[in-house]
Amino acid sequence: MKKKKPIRTRKRNAPRPKPVTVSALIRSVAVQLKKAKLVFAHGTTDPVAEAAFIVGETLGLHPDDVAAHPDAPVTAAKRMKIAKLVERRIHTRKPAAYLLKRIYMLGVPFTIDERAIVPRSFLGEILTSETFAGENFSLVPDENSVRTALDLCTGSGCLAILTAMRFPKAKVDAVELSKKAMALANRNVADHRLKKRVRILNGDLFAPLKGKRYDLIITNPPYVDDGGMKSLPPECLHEPSMAFDGGTDGLSIVRRIIDEAPKHLNENGGLLCEIGRGRDVLERAYPDLKFLWLETEDSAGEVFWLDASQLR
Repeated sequence: MKKKKPIRTRKRNAPRPKPVTVSALIRSVAVQLKKAKLVFAHGTTDPVAEAAFIVGETLGLHPDDVAAHPDAPVTAAKRMKIAKLVERRIHTRKPAAYLLKRIYMLGVPFTIDERAIVPRSFLGEILTSETFAGENFSLVPDENSVRTALDLCTGSGCLAILTAMRFPKAKVDAVELSKKAMALANRNVADHRLKKRVRILNGDLFAPLKGKRYDLIITNPPYVDDGGMKSLPPECLHEPSMAFDGGTDGLSIVRRIIDEAPKHLNENGGLLCEIGRGRDVLERAYPDLKFLWLETEDSAGEVFWLDASQLR
């Protein structure tokens, strides 16, 4: 006969092990990420923010809700899953958004993978600010006045979707050169049930539009110069290089957009464009244009607005 294994019992009055909480796990993960000297520029700004993103997403918590559950216990299975994600993040230097297949902009979730650059534009913040349809100052009369909008270099489609959310009367066209990124954008449009209002087009900037005009053009085009392309951090090397490469001075595509935009803007329309750190170069190239530079909490001199009247 087989001997029965003795039943192990916890000693009477022995203290129960303390559960690992959300806040404790975030602190632990943040220490590991900081020690690994990673680059944080793909939807998170520092080790703590990225740790909260990894932990929250694994637990099914929206980023806005993570702080509300600091003492919630985390199961051993979830801790193991998080540990594996952190190990992959450190070993591969792949952005956490790619590992989780998810990114948030202004609290809105988007599916993301290596087919498109990880969304991290300042344009979303500007679109939802008082700069557009505000009471005291506004670049457009009101949110309902924008009936047609165009997003160039749409990538995952996030800015086109945010534009449709911001301007409820608008039909939005979004152009993308990469067919792989275009497929991802279509998925995000479908996920947000905006197929009737957001159309993804394949082509090179204005080429597929056939002269159509818009009340608003937004774009976050490639704007990294040759020097910057040679010094991209390892995290960025996982992203499509065409999403970065802006030519010798970083502004070759931006110039094309400025030069061609007048043929695609309605009389009272405007162009909103992000260009990174190329302000001085751009102003020297277009001395007669009066760029309105818009600031956000984390940027200054990286996003400009031009009225249609200035571009004619």
